Amino acid sequence: MFGTSGIRGEFGTEVTCDLALSVGRAVASAGYEHVVVGRDARESGEPLQQALVAGLRERGTAVVDVGLAATPTVARSIERHDADAGVVITASHNPAQDNGIKLWNPSGQAFDTDQRAEITRRVREGEVVDARWDCVGSIASDETAVAAHEAALRDAVDIDGDLSVVVDVGNGTGGLTASVLHDLGCDVQTLNAQPDGSFPGRPSEPTAENCESLTRLVAQTADLGIAHDGDADRMMAVTEDGEFVPGDVLWALFAREAVGEGDRVAAPLNTSLAVDDALEPLGATVEHTKVGDVYVAEAATAPAVAFGGEPSGAWIWPDETLCPDGPLAACKLASLVATAGSLRGLVDDIETYPIRRDSVETDEKAAVMDAVETTLRERYAEVDDRDGIRVDTDDGWFLVRPSGTQPLVRITAEARSDERADDLFERAHRLVMNATTAAPAQD
Repeated sequence: MFGTSGIRGEFGTEVTCDLALSVGRAVASAGYEHVVVGRDARESGEPLQQALVAGLRERGTAVVDVGLAATPTVARSIERHDADAGVVITASHNPAQDNGIKLWNPSGQAFDTDQRAEITRRVREGEVVDARWDCVGSIASDETAVAAHEAALRDAVDIDGDLSVVVDVGNGTGGLTASVLHDLGCDVQTLNAQPDGSFPGRPSEPTAENCESLTRLVAQTADLGIAHDGDADRMMAVTEDGEFVPGDVLWALFAREAVGEGDRVAAPLNTSLAVDDALEPLGATVEHTKVGDVYVAEAATAPAVAFGGEPSGAWIWPDETLCPDGPLAACKLASLVATAGSLRGLVDDIETYPIRRDSVETDEKAAVMDAVETTLRERYAEVDDRDGIRVDTDDGWFLVRPSGTQPLVRITAEARSDERADDLFERAHRLVMNATTAAPAQD
């Protein structure tokens, strides 16, 4: 039921009000007596939130409704209200027809593997406590959640010097980024700042292709561009000359600033060698996790982990919150750029390597992965099977991993030369194609 980023799918078919009601009942029955709830700007969010709140209150849980808010705003509100958990109705960077449900702990960490498994079991088996007429949960509204998040960001970051920034909110709930950057002394322009869950300005995911308007505007008028997704748990950036910064480069920049000697960072298995190489001179190391910010956050709970994130734009500073906080990332990057004088200069200081990515379509993902794993274990002494199969070589790596949401097997390869990257990618791609051809069709 849960993917790598909560429950997510098309509204009305995969994510329904019946499901939201069941999740609310399950959360209440699992012992969460005080829950903060919020949603992103999608029109389907209102009925889903109403259904989820009904399930919570029916089984006795008290609810605090923060309304329309960024995911990190909701996550930060849990501890502030001394609540047991939080729920956000959001499909994050997914298209407008989708919606979802994501569950949070007071630390800002998403529900971990065991917590998700318990909620899934209760929903599927209908294992919920009895409803009582005299134990209906209360509901209260919190209209100060965004202001509290803004105050926390202002306390966390200082920006010295003049800096002009364009913030592309993506018609989502991340407008507080522009407000805080203005308060910190930046000259701020906005794009797609009106919350609208149909995402009329651009698709919700902040990719280079989707952010062309931002790159053009920044190149003409600003020192820095910031882009969020629909619920502002992601943040990507644009240099002053209009280049969309690759996620692995942002990863290396953030991690390099966060670590000290002996520290670790938590990164998914598909993270570039650029991160390892940027941290090695500082005496810090990379701890790989399964792909998904929930797994990064789980690893980031360890005391020696100073930073975590995903190249897709989810960034976690454990000392601040275990929730990916796009506005916090935007403010930290603005501070870094103001100090350095140029994001272009920072980007150029990170050595990057050729990386190859592709996907193979198949309805037999499990059979294909079994065949690929068998072959790779025969050929290599060590393989990493935490999330698909990753093989590390002296000068590169490749990863074969099934998509969690689509009938695809994804292939990634990276090395320190084009020729070697091509070789590793072709090796992995050939294995997948051979396995796809041989995979027996399922009845």
